Amino acid sequence: MVTSVTSFGRSGLYDWLIQRVGGVIMAAYTIFIVAYLVLNPELTYEQWQSLYSQLWMRVFSLAVLLSFISHAWIGLWAVLTDYLTVRLLGSKATFLRIFAQIVLGAVAVTYLVWGVQVIWGIN
Repeated sequence: MVTSVTSFGRSGLYDWLIQRVGGVIMAAYTIFIVAYLVLNPELTYEQWQSLYSQLWMRVFSLAVLLSFISHAWIGLWAVLTDYLTVRLLGSKATFLRIFAQIVLGAVAVTYLVWGVQVIWGIN
């Protein structure tokens, strides 16, 4: 079993579990939003704002955001580690892999901070 400090979980099993739980959260959110839109065909801005001003909806949205970021990070780490470095460039391309992980990690953190600002209305 290969573990790395750049992996999100402690092992492949934890990474797999994080992705599956996150996938369930994201699927539930998608089903909820689609159902809400279908049940409210004449949706107004005030209704939409009212929905997102409720604490439970903000927490649900934050859980989806965290699930999305962790899901993406684990997937990108796996692709960069398994395919970019080993299969395409050989085992000596460690610098490129680490550079790509740093850039993508910075993008993920930026999206996370931005998403929290949007969800919680932080200016």
